[in-house]
Amino acid sequence: MDCMVEEGQIRRLLQPLPGIGRLRFDLPARRLDVDAPASAHATILSVLTGAGFQVQVLDAGHAPTDHPGAAASALPSSGCGCHGHDDDGHGHGHDHGHAHPAHAHHDHDAAHPHGEAVAPAPATLPLDAAAIARRDRRAWQQALAALVIAAGAELLHLLTPETLPWRAAGMAVAALAIGLSGLAVFAKGLRALRHGRLDISALMSVAVTGAFLIGQWPEAAMVMALYTLAELIEARSVTRARQAIQGLLDLAPPQAEVRQADGRWQTQPAASVARGARVRVRPGERLALDGRVVAGRSAVDQSPVTGESIPVDKTVGDEVWAGTINQQGTLEFEVGCAADETVLARIVQVVEDAQSRQAPIQRFIDRFAARYTPAVFVLALGVALGGPLLAGLSPLQAVYKALVLLVIACPCALVLSTPVTVVSALAAAARRGILVKGGEFLEQARHLRCVALDKTGTLTTGRPQLVGVATDAAPVLAIARALAARSDHPVSRAIAQGLAARGGATAPPVDIEVEDFRAEPGRGVEGRVGGRLWRLGQLGWGTPQAAVEVEEQQPHTQAPPAADPAGGPQEAIWVERYRTWQAEGRSLTVLAADGRVQAVLAVADTVRPDSRQAVAELAALGIRTVMLTGDQAASAQAVAREVGIDDVRAGLMPQDKLQAVQALQARAPTAMVGDGINDGPALSAAALGFGMAGGGTDLAMEAADVLVMNDDLRQVARTVRLSRRLHAVLWQNIALALGIKAVFLGLALADQATMWMAVFADMGASLLVVANGLRLLRGADAVPGQSRGSAR
Repeated sequence: MDCMVEEGQIRRLLQPLPGIGRLRFDLPARRLDVDAPASAHATILSVLTGAGFQVQVLDAGHAPTDHPGAAASALPSSGCGCHGHDDDGHGHGHDHGHAHPAHAHHDHDAAHPHGEAVAPAPATLPLDAAAIARRDRRAWQQALAALVIAAGAELLHLLTPETLPWRAAGMAVAALAIGLSGLAVFAKGLRALRHGRLDISALMSVAVTGAFLIGQWPEAAMVMALYTLAELIEARSVTRARQAIQGLLDLAPPQAEVRQADGRWQTQPAASVARGARVRVRPGERLALDGRVVAGRSAVDQSPVTGESIPVDKTVGDEVWAGTINQQGTLEFEVGCAADETVLARIVQVVEDAQSRQAPIQRFIDRFAARYTPAVFVLALGVALGGPLLAGLSPLQAVYKALVLLVIACPCALVLSTPVTVVSALAAAARRGILVKGGEFLEQARHLRCVALDKTGTLTTGRPQLVGVATDAAPVLAIARALAARSDHPVSRAIAQGLAARGGATAPPVDIEVEDFRAEPGRGVEGRVGGRLWRLGQLGWGTPQAAVEVEEQQPHTQAPPAADPAGGPQEAIWVERYRTWQAEGRSLTVLAADGRVQAVLAVADTVRPDSRQAVAELAALGIRTVMLTGDQAASAQAVAREVGIDDVRAGLMPQDKLQAVQALQARAPTAMVGDGINDGPALSAAALGFGMAGGGTDLAMEAADVLVMNDDLRQVARTVRLSRRLHAVLWQNIALALGIKAVFLGLALADQATMWMAVFADMGASLLVVANGLRLLRGADAVPGQSRGSAR
């Protein structure tokens, strides 16, 4: 098991089985981790061995705690043979840091398909990276040596006389080249034929053997050598795509500086650090674990996780993530989870899961390839048998042409045209903080014509902030700040923080003495300052009842504050600002002393700085936007005007959002973007659900198909652009694969193609589609319109 074609075959075999969960493939190490109950182990082994795979159990019972039935298997060889090298006879696997790695212990009581116990050989120890590198280096050396020897066989054939000794010498040299590069291919091909499969190993085995027997031994040697070398190149390219997301795990250092019980700091492996431990990270160092800051202040570069290039300030109480980079001061944080449960590890897990979910075009290609290869095989058989009778060919000519057709019949390029491209796109998205849960969701994004947007936490920050103050009297504002600072209400906290920010870094601490402080739920807070009773709260509580005029027809609309006889010209400003803020849907708080208004403060959930650009980018893509919110109409309209949305639907309950999305979906493919519990039903009903993962609820994250790690709404448009580019590259690859096949099929039927030309055509097409798919991994260009500095 060392290529994506074999991986796809195994997925089709195992995923329909009852109880089978996640499949995690490590192709370079020939390792497969299966989440499955113990009762399914025997079935898994039976299915794999029945399909021609040789399986050795590495772990069948020592699974991670969250996957109690996981089993790990090493598959040293198989019947596909998309790569012509084997693993030197060892069926060893090793884990490259999967989010939920299975241990490399052995369960000697694991059930065999036929009932007896499986006893893995003592040699079944995990391969390390160095062992894999040595194995691959040996395979490259053998392939290059075989190519040189095959070239020698060609020279012998061309330059030496057609006498028996020289012919025998040439055949021996050709056989040496074939043996050096093709023994693994023949072994896999025989297993495939024995199990009734026509894969590339079977086709190449028949073609090379036939060519050798009809006297085309130099060409047979060159075909096998070229095939093996091309497969190694392809394997390296495919591995690059598959390991692109795994490389994220390498961003987190393997060790952390941990505080010991006696107060000393000691460096230890990150995997051994327990939850609740205290870790120190110095300027310039990467964080090894997730946690919450308990000491220090710094700016942290979060781009490896979220894609945002601007460092984020972190202080006590803020959350930090593994893989991010501490830029300034020393930070100490309390570890919040184990090393295999970090945000970085979960990102890898999500993308690995996504790779197992085929896009519709992948399923179509698989079905097409399953019919294409047998059809060409039947055509080749017809040419071999009917050529002498119908076309006047000699038997050797007919057989040779049939062998050429067999090589052309290989579906590798076609089968590889989609998964490499989809995997590259998923990895490219993840690198930019966009986690797509499956290839079908990424492909679906290109169809979107409407995006429904939640307001709070999506278009806005979801945190109230002080946006207006109707007074300039510093002593009055100091009292407002003193009252607000003593309350834990979100509006009070916003007022206290906002007033402190107005004073800048030199703002004095709150040192005003407040007596008889009291909080009145639903109304505000009050306390005595300098002998006067001050109230900070809703209008009608901080002022005499006569100061409030409530209109009977609009019970939720409050009149502006009554005139303060001592207020003078300031009162006119209060009234004007009150009316303006009320029309904008701001939350208004009044500061009153002894029943007289002293200040009016406006608090609002502010619009994210990227929201307006996000809406404009969606419009440029031909996608209309609709706001769906449970907030009041005035507030919703104010936000909509600011970001450029015309269609606003306010005051919606969760079921109303669901019905709205269903109605929009009935007219055109619609996405829903949200972050709250009330968005869950709508996220599930939409053609595509985008969850704002930075501050979203677990329910919204579960219901969403795409997770936006940095809450940057522009990621929605970037996902659509990436989806459209993915679609273009997929069809380019399909056109390349089928076009090259069609050209050489015509040449073969016209007797203008040779076997080595067919190999070049087949493997050249495979390499072309792989290289074209890998373009999606390259830099910021993979997502048009995004620059490294564009994220919030």
